[in-house]
Amino acid sequence: MAPSAARRKKAALATPTGLSEKATADISGALNALLADFFALTLKTKNFHWHVSGPHFRDYHLLFDDQAAQIYGSTDALAERARKLGGTSLRSIGHIARLQRLLDNDADFVTPLDMLAELRDDNGALIASMREVHSLCDEHEDVGTASLLENLIDEAEGRVWFLFEAARRSNEP
Repeated sequence: MAPSAARRKKAALATPTGLSEKATADISGALNALLADFFALTLKTKNFHWHVSGPHFRDYHLLFDDQAAQIYGSTDALAERARKLGGTSLRSIGHIARLQRLLDNDADFVTPLDMLAELRDDNGALIASMREVHSLCDEHEDVGTASLLENLIDEAEGRVWFLFEAARRSNEP
């Protein structure tokens, strides 16, 4: 006989990790908030990719597409890391909306320079959030998650650099 839906919802995830229950809850919760921000930033970057205009259209259009793909490409690793720790992962757009900290941009028109600046700032905020989670991992001696975050931080720093350089005028030092 199949277990009832209510009983299935209460089933514990007994994933062996070597981490305490508190570490699992703290880190998987933090990873889900990061994951929500990664999805929000992916969609914002695609939004700007779809709506960019002006003399540098092709360059920005391709830059935003590349960056959106890189950001989205990280989501599976974050979600699976939460699961490897014995936690759960995001389940819906509503779940993302409840956890995301990066703001959406629903404006009808955004100048290309404002797009570059907003994405640069959002990636910077994402880096700061990842560093906070890295500190949490250090507290709980979770080397695996810390290592994953180090690579994601490096990628985000690369995106910030590209966005910064793309927005500079040729006469700026």
